[in-house]
Amino acid sequence: MMFRRLFQLFVGLSLYGASMALMLRAALGLDPWDVFHQGLSTHAGISIGMLVNLVGLGVLLLWIPLRQKPGVGTVANVFIIGTAMDLTLSVLPHIDGLAVQVLALVVSIVANGLAGALYIGAGLGPGPRDGLMTGLARRTGWSLRLVRTGIELTVLALGWLLGGTVGIGTLLYAFAIGPLVQAMLPWVEIAPPAGKPLETLPVNA
Repeated sequence: MMFRRLFQLFVGLSLYGASMALMLRAALGLDPWDVFHQGLSTHAGISIGMLVNLVGLGVLLLWIPLRQKPGVGTVANVFIIGTAMDLTLSVLPHIDGLAVQVLALVVSIVANGLAGALYIGAGLGPGPRDGLMTGLARRTGWSLRLVRTGIELTVLALGWLLGGTVGIGTLLYAFAIGPLVQAMLPWVEIAPPAGKPLETLPVNA
């Protein structure tokens, strides 16, 4: 059972990074965190995948005052997603033509939804960004929706100011990703041991 969880976790995180790369190539807008990653990477002089990993590590350090406990999936998230994104970008050509861009955008969002479901369904711990949201919500008493909206609007604004790509893809992702993960999660959710509930999380690794 643990092997299956670890395998599903690895596949989910790798697909997550690959779908982010495809969304970047579509050039029609990124999800809020990737707008921030892209904008920051242009100024930092390092690849966006490396920035994804470094930001994940930085966010993970914020768990310390929030008294959040990372899982295997949390640590794996920091190393795998950005690496998979960079590897995919190294072989994925630039996309030309609006019709192909739109198709790539739709495929990337659907793939990201499946990746999120695989990752969450493995039940091996939240991603650093999700854990930050849940930790802040628990410590402040604010609703998870309010905390998540506040964080994502903040990183979106910062990313846009830094030159990240905001567009129709950003809006489509915001509306589609939650329902997609919710619909796909029952297909891949691994039942936890008796008496131990599987942790489900908001989506944005």
